Amino acid sequence: MKIYSTLTGKKEEFKPRETGKVSMYVCGPTVYNYIHIGNARAYVAFDAIIRYFKYKSFDVKYVRNLTDVDDKIIKRAAEENTSTEAITKKYTQAFHKDMEALGVLPPTIEPKATENIPDMIATIEQLIANGLAYVVDGDVYFSVEKFPGYGKLSKRSVDEMIAGARIEVDERKQNPADFALWKKAKEDEPSWSSPWGDGRPGWHIECSTMSIKYLAMGLDIHGGGQDLIFPHHENEIAQAEGATGQKPFARYWMHNGFLNVEAEKMAKSVGNVILINDLEKQYEGRLDDLRNHLRMLFLSTHYRSPLNFTDRAMEEAKNRIDGIRNALDRLQDFDSKEINVVVDYDNKSIQQLVKDFEVAMEDDFNTPNALAHIHTFIKNINTLLNGKAEPDLADKKFFKAAYHILLELLTSIFGFLFKKRLTAEISAKARILLDEREEARKAKDFARADEIRQKIEEAGYIIEDTPAGPKIKKK
Repeated sequence: MKIYSTLTGKKEEFKPRETGKVSMYVCGPTVYNYIHIGNARAYVAFDAIIRYFKYKSFDVKYVRNLTDVDDKIIKRAAEENTSTEAITKKYTQAFHKDMEALGVLPPTIEPKATENIPDMIATIEQLIANGLAYVVDGDVYFSVEKFPGYGKLSKRSVDEMIAGARIEVDERKQNPADFALWKKAKEDEPSWSSPWGDGRPGWHIECSTMSIKYLAMGLDIHGGGQDLIFPHHENEIAQAEGATGQKPFARYWMHNGFLNVEAEKMAKSVGNVILINDLEKQYEGRLDDLRNHLRMLFLSTHYRSPLNFTDRAMEEAKNRIDGIRNALDRLQDFDSKEINVVVDYDNKSIQQLVKDFEVAMEDDFNTPNALAHIHTFIKNINTLLNGKAEPDLADKKFFKAAYHILLELLTSIFGFLFKKRLTAEISAKARILLDEREEARKAKDFARADEIRQKIEEAGYIIEDTPAGPKIKKK
């Protein structure tokens, strides 16, 4: 298995810290608003990666934090004339709801920043003791010039960082690029006691501290969006390695690409920010479709590549999902007790599908290629189904095995949701109409047959004529 690491700028063979185990940290949300589709892309991308590790029998310890103390949270609380606790509770619940709607598995541990303040204070104390941080009037800053290698992740010098970033002007800083580890308390803001006076932690120290606390130094994978490379992840490295004196903080750094909307950067000023919460309202009563359509859209592009969210792209994702669902519906007919077969996938074409799928996933989690192999396999399955008026036992065994392997790859690893078609859902009236239509077809009364088809469709069903006879299912 090879993973592209942002730190080295190349694909590297994945060698976990402990054989058979994976430790992974992904930066979670700052809970002051609903998440947008760009946030969702990151969580779906890493969800597919985690699911694949589990499929390959790795013991995965996955930490995704919640930032529940931050300037944005304080500002939102003031805007809504409520407490920061009320804001973080509201949007944490909304985040969990969105993750469930998208089929994103919960992390092993989900630490909140406010529950780990003493650990953050201890990290800051160690940085001061190591000569990498200094105190100014109750604030504590990290001295970037005193940490050798600062900029190794973003590949930028300190001067370039100052020129390219919005750095808060503060004459008390030894260097304009120095960043806050601890912020002195302001009136009507949440604060905690510390050796430097009341205050609260800076954003960057939160993730460094929590990742070390729950996964220890040298964790396998640290992930997030490309926008976090600088300054957040750059600062995380400096803090973690500076405080512990150990290297590396993380063995592999993974970052997903940006998401644009109709080829334009998503921004409040443009008015094109799409919230998952709003999409849930649009898909009310059809959240399974939202999950499948978005996951198909996201996974059809490599996680490191930029992704363009458009109405057309969503329609294409919907069509791909419909094609897969139709194939699964047809194959489900062979998943019966009468076809007595242990699904061991000893068929050559099934073995080839699994091999091609795994090769794609183990090449830096190339989900588009993995999906392409699935689509090709389904196309071949449809050709076989259409050509078999009356499949023999060997065919039926193959179709049953194909049904199970497709479900495993599509649902267990890619997180799609395909519910079984329930024959009991077909009403007695629709079945009678279907029988009448067949009688009309046999009598070559095609006008009558078309009239009955219309009635069946008006009743909420779809007829699919196959060589093995007509199939009926709910729309």
